[in-house]
Amino acid sequence: MKKILLLLLLTLSFSGCEKDDICVDETTPRLILEFYDASNPANLKNVTNLKVTGFGLTNPLKTFNAVSVVELPLKTTEDVTKYGLILNSTSTTPGVANLDYLEFNYTRNTVFVSRACGYKTIFELNSGNGVLLTDAETPDLEWIQSINIQTNNIETEDEVHIKIYF
Repeated sequence: MKKILLLLLLTLSFSGCEKDDICVDETTPRLILEFYDASNPANLKNVTNLKVTGFGLTNPLKTFNAVSVVELPLKTTEDVTKYGLILNSTSTTPGVANLDYLEFNYTRNTVFVSRACGYKTIFELNSGNGVLLTDAETPDLEWIQSINIQTNNIETEDEVHIKIYF
């Protein structure tokens, strides 16, 4: 009798599993930035030793080199994320490395994805002040010349959210 009850319990416990209990890519999306040549706006432009650091932090999040697309996470517990972007960060020539700040202002919405994935946060950049560009505390001229928001809704990583011209 005990063996039958144990077999019944095991059968019931495994019958609750579903084939889709694997979460592949339904996670909180990162912000996709794409870089363009300011003198020829139709052409993509690779960044050179672009060091990205969270505002007020000393350790870089990541350094990007020879790429035109960068993915950055947004804070899921706050409505503002600010990054320092240093172009040519490895240069030892004075005045070549250049720091600009990008501040992203948004609203957050937590949505249920599935049992396997749980919840994810989607973002909507505020209209009017979704992205603010500022220079370093010691002004060195902004290397970012203009910013174009492609979409305010950040729900997936399948599209470019912001174009940056430099």
